[in-house]
Amino acid sequence: MNDFIYPNAALIAGVDEVGRGPLVGAVVTAAVILDPANPIQGLADSKKLSEKRRLALYDEIVEKALSWSLGRAEPEEIDQINILHATMLAMQRAVAGLQITPDFVLIDGNRCPALAMPSQAVVKGDSLVREISAASIIAKVTRDREMAELDLLYPEYGFAQHKGYPTALHMEKLTQHGATPHHRRSFAPVRNALLDAEIAATRSRTL
Repeated sequence: MNDFIYPNAALIAGVDEVGRGPLVGAVVTAAVILDPANPIQGLADSKKLSEKRRLALYDEIVEKALSWSLGRAEPEEIDQINILHATMLAMQRAVAGLQITPDFVLIDGNRCPALAMPSQAVVKGDSLVREISAASIIAKVTRDREMAELDLLYPEYGFAQHKGYPTALHMEKLTQHGATPHHRRSFAPVRNALLDAEIAATRSRTL
């Protein structure tokens, strides 16, 4: 991670999100301030790590970070204000939840939410910036665990397997069983599934 030039700030928070693309569940964000005196080896984009390595790093980040915090936006909020604005809101909540106020915030992606302190967007930041990599790991492990919990409530959907993303399996189950209360109604596949179910129900009533 030597490609990015760090800002001249004592306390840098990295922020990343997980869950913009899925059809179900919250978008989850994390903000992390690492401790320069307590380095963590092997930080990388959470998507490029094995689950075992990701879980080990999660525990290490929680133990060693100066501060970390989660933010989220629920499906209802996503449906009301769209996924982009919901992601920005979740990022704001993650930064606001930090026990230590950072001097500077580095955000994965190409835009920053409105924050009380200076910030900078970093494209592919989860591969370039240690703090963002740490945030990506915290956010992904958290959301994956939530999908495993949802899988226990709705085992017929396979949430633990596809994590809510619109895979062929998820689309098949959505068509077969309809939408759960946790699905994002504003996303086209869910909206279409609800419409199909409504049409089928109307037809059955008229027969």
